[in-house]
Amino acid sequence: MQLFHSITPLQQTLAEHRRHGRRIAVVPTMGGLHAGHIALVDAARQHADIVVATIFVNPLQFSANEDLTRYPRTLDADRQKLEEAGCDLLFAPDVATLYPDGLKGLTHVHVPTVSEGLCGARRPGHFDGVSTVVSLIFHLILPDVAFFGEKDFQQLAVIRKMVRDLHFNIEIVGVPTVRNDDGLALSSRNDYLSHAESEMASLLYRTLQDLKIRLEEGALPDEAIRECLETLTAHGFKPDYLELRRTSDLGEVTQRTHDAILLVAAYLGTTRLIDNIRVALPVHA
Repeated sequence: MQLFHSITPLQQTLAEHRRHGRRIAVVPTMGGLHAGHIALVDAARQHADIVVATIFVNPLQFSANEDLTRYPRTLDADRQKLEEAGCDLLFAPDVATLYPDGLKGLTHVHVPTVSEGLCGARRPGHFDGVSTVVSLIFHLILPDVAFFGEKDFQQLAVIRKMVRDLHFNIEIVGVPTVRNDDGLALSSRNDYLSHAESEMASLLYRTLQDLKIRLEEGALPDEAIRECLETLTAHGFKPDYLELRRTSDLGEVTQRTHDAILLVAAYLGTTRLIDNIRVALPVHA
């Protein structure tokens, strides 16, 4: 696997692959890699000839009170995992490489509607930071296809809308969430959990599973969601939100909505966990 820290050698190498007609996939990450990231690489290998992973802890998507300095930076271990997974190229720039003129006054990409509410409401500016850096990565790498995890479902929706609206000629593939044996969605931030918190964390997904069953059996969403929030709070979680949205565009559900998704964010200790599960709602005439 080739490692690049600067832009020009990366682009020269990719241009050579394009001249040979090779299909290029990109897997954007912030590092701290786990099995969920490797699942993205595995999926990319099935769809492309050349797989490019990126590792960049993007300061634009962290607010002043978030964990930018704490976020894991494990390039050597990440590099080994990617190489073992069959990744072909790794692009790991520093902040000065991607943002040479600094962050002040930097052009931002804003994706309306899908970036609002949910995590967008709780983390102002977060999705502008995501869409800005992903559009930059797309511009530099010019991939044919890009892979994102469905755990960050709102992020995936933001990227899909950005690609449609700005006519990026890139296929976006969502890869199902990878979980521990107890159901906890894998996340780099899981390392922040204490042992006791780790044992409790799986309740978040179990609560979603129970709520899914109730909703598919016809329970009233507002009442069922309120009871689940009470359950989480009683077990030490500090819920940020638990909402039912349309899967297609994260809009509000109606009586005619069938394909829906439950999205949750909750703190356990100081760690913010997110998760989601799809729901097939009964449609009312």
